[in-house]
Amino acid sequence: MKRSQKILVTAVLSAASALAMNAATASSIANTPHNLGSGNNFDKTPSGNSPSNHSNNTAEICVFCHTPHGGDNTAAVPIWNRKLGIGGDNTNLQYKRYSSLGTTTFDASEAPIGSVTIACLSCHDGTQAIDNIMNLPGSGGYNSTTGARIGNFVGGDTDGNGKLGDPAKIVQNLTTDLSNDHPVSMQFGGGGVSVGTPTPAKTVDPDFHVPQNMAAPSTSTLQKLWYIESGSNSLNPTGRDREDIILYTRNELGTLQPFVECGSCHDPHNSENQTFLRISNTGANAPADSLGRTFPLANGGPSALCLTCHNK
Repeated sequence: MKRSQKILVTAVLSAASALAMNAATASSIANTPHNLGSGNNFDKTPSGNSPSNHSNNTAEICVFCHTPHGGDNTAAVPIWNRKLGIGGDNTNLQYKRYSSLGTTTFDASEAPIGSVTIACLSCHDGTQAIDNIMNLPGSGGYNSTTGARIGNFVGGDTDGNGKLGDPAKIVQNLTTDLSNDHPVSMQFGGGGVSVGTPTPAKTVDPDFHVPQNMAAPSTSTLQKLWYIESGSNSLNPTGRDREDIILYTRNELGTLQPFVECGSCHDPHNSENQTFLRISNTGANAPADSLGRTFPLANGGPSALCLTCHNK
């Protein structure tokens, strides 16, 4: 091989390697607003405020949500390091829900706010500091009753007490009024699909796609996993992947069936799409977001996320 050819091949391989590294970096939680440690290198928050929300006391990332020991075992998420419920009171789950509007098109039944949604709300309802956790980094910082602030926390989206600030200016603060947000903790498609009537059963509401069922009917919630295939661009057309819409199994209404939760549309660990969406609603050529990110791995198109579930 000629020297010029070797140089060209080396350059191509180096470029490919750089692209792969950039893709890996882009999908890392370390490079998202969910990194609340000192390694958060954004100049501002997604709302456009400065400084970015982070603590200068620790470079740890996972600790703001998870702990290897002493997690809240009432949470339907792994080793959760935060108190649940309004203000961290896990007996107070009195969120105002979408059903309170009494719209005629809402034909699903609801379970109490819970599942993975309650974990998201432990930051995003704005009632407790987002750096208040049960097990602080290092040894000797465990307090399962009240938790403790990591400290030295700054944030352009916080109110001075570490809580998400004015909801009129910060859409990430959902407050305890969820009636102006997409319904959560509700039956998918108005019901009709359950362990007793698995796919290819029909949803009650024909305006919703039937979820794919990965497992045989079972009475165990651990063996039941529903999801909506993300379409022709799916990473795994024959099985569930991170771009599919997850429907979470709950049985509060008397039978195991799929429910819509925050995690159905958002993946808090995956930053390939704006606002942690599992499927981009805009596509690869979308303009940069408020943090200057362009999301070259965008996998959707106009309303692609919405249309994955809604048969419109």
